[in-house]
Amino acid sequence: MSDTLPKPMGLYPMTRKAGNLIFVSGMGPREAGTDNIPGLELDKYGNYKTFDFEKQVHSVFKNVKTALDENGSGWDKIVDVTIFLVNMKRDFLTFNKIYAEYFKENPPCRTTVEVTALPSPIAIELKVIATI
Repeated sequence: MSDTLPKPMGLYPMTRKAGNLIFVSGMGPREAGTDNIPGLELDKYGNYKTFDFEKQVHSVFKNVKTALDENGSGWDKIVDVTIFLVNMKRDFLTFNKIYAEYFKENPPCRTTVEVTALPSPIAIELKVIATI
């Protein structure tokens, strides 16, 4: 288990190597060690006090990059990414704008789906496959 990645929210590894591939389990924007969610502050009732989707996107990309780097891969070796958004209508255009900044050249295959919820109050999660 890595000290530089958020802890899994269940019984699964954050990464798994198979041949020349690295599989990254659903990765959200939580910060390693604290479980803080960048761009999100909740009141004592679980209601949003502040919400910044862009900060969550940058944080999830940072976590994915860390997972890849720690396993002998890298951002440029991503071949497939699945994006889970909890609010497609609100967040899809913003996500696409940020995604284009990170994948200017040789973008991976991609699927984006809307889900009802994720296992914590995050708004985005990525599932990634990359070469080593």
